[in-house]
Amino acid sequence: MKGPLHLSNRLANIILWSVIAAAFIGPGTVTTAGKAGATYGVSLIWALVFSTIATILLQEGVARIFIATGKPLGTLIAEQYQKRHWIPVFLFICLLTGCAAYEAGNILGAVAGLDLMSPVSGWIWVVLIVLIAFIMLWQGNLQYITRILGTMVALMGFAFLLASLQVDISWTAVAKGALIPQLPAGSALLVVALIGTTIVPYNLFLGSRLGGDQTLNEMRWGLGIAVALGGIISIAVLVVGTSIDGSFSFAALANQLAGEGHGWVRYLFGIGLAGAGISSAVTAPLATAIAGRTLFPNQTAWQPEGLFFKLSWMSVLGVGLVFGLLEVKPIPVIILAQALNGILLPVVTIFLFFVISNARILPPDYRNSALHSLLFVLITLVTTFLGIYQIIGALDQTGWLGELEPWRFGISSGLSFAAIGIVLLIWLRKQLNQ
Repeated sequence: MKGPLHLSNRLANIILWSVIAAAFIGPGTVTTAGKAGATYGVSLIWALVFSTIATILLQEGVARIFIATGKPLGTLIAEQYQKRHWIPVFLFICLLTGCAAYEAGNILGAVAGLDLMSPVSGWIWVVLIVLIAFIMLWQGNLQYITRILGTMVALMGFAFLLASLQVDISWTAVAKGALIPQLPAGSALLVVALIGTTIVPYNLFLGSRLGGDQTLNEMRWGLGIAVALGGIISIAVLVVGTSIDGSFSFAALANQLAGEGHGWVRYLFGIGLAGAGISSAVTAPLATAIAGRTLFPNQTAWQPEGLFFKLSWMSVLGVGLVFGLLEVKPIPVIILAQALNGILLPVVTIFLFFVISNARILPPDYRNSALHSLLFVLITLVTTFLGIYQIIGALDQTGWLGELEPWRFGISSGLSFAAIGIVLLIWLRKQLNQ
């Protein structure tokens, strides 16, 4: 009797934490991973491996905080920096900007999926998607609909896994691409995007409320398996992308999935992509509002029926509506959205590191071990380097500071190590004060 119950509990834990994986497997993942495979082959798989492991570590950290204190990450940040009111405001602006960028990609990705099934005018799809998201957010009852959309995403992931097994590819090369970091010329934007589409900053706020009634082992089991499966699906998308001839597009990817005599898979892909986009079009605005509620816990305007709570998700949804009606090409917008979140990620990671290392907040059994702290620093270092690397690349294209490309790697390395050095000095000072 105990065996089946134990197994069912483990499966229930995986299902609970699969919300994190479902949040990062959407149009952004399909676009960035597929384009990475089509452009650079398997050489960027390491970015997905790194970001999947980093996602597990960071989400485990915020879940550990909630299990120990009963408070979400945003509330603890607000309490820790209550004398510096600008810090919660700054974090919320970062998250609002990132979620708005995600929203544009979510809606455009959903439209692209629907276009694969029916040649309806794009603005009709945009208005319909925004209307569906608005109604769900206004009513607040998302459980039933998100389960349906989550099933669509799961079907798309299954299709990718099957398609990846049909690709004629060297699995030795896949292993090399997964284990040896490479940065081919021109790949920095995609690397940042791959990391940004997996380690979603707003997930650190959404996930901080999960697992409150679980033990640490139960939480780690469910979270680890769920996110690892999401990472495997992302890698499968990249592998399928390597087989695309010519430039990357959703249509090319759908045709590759369908192959010969399997036209129905094209529709399956369209349904999955649309479902991923619509569900994410609800999640991103909601995450913005929830982050604001936790960062400003004592303000009634941030309660679910409050003005600020509603205005925040409406603002994010409005950005998606504008981009959709302007008929912006979805793939560049989605990639830029992921890159923006990849740049914002180190900011959120640093604040998480400070909270989880605070002896006044967490009891000894729930604080970071020396290994955890080392891995947190490594994650922050890598994400900071990639963010600075991309910013320097953008400045180099403007020509404002002359030609920076020859010194791009060195400048990025120096600035990222300097930034981490400052963070560690602040952290050490806090530790000594405790």
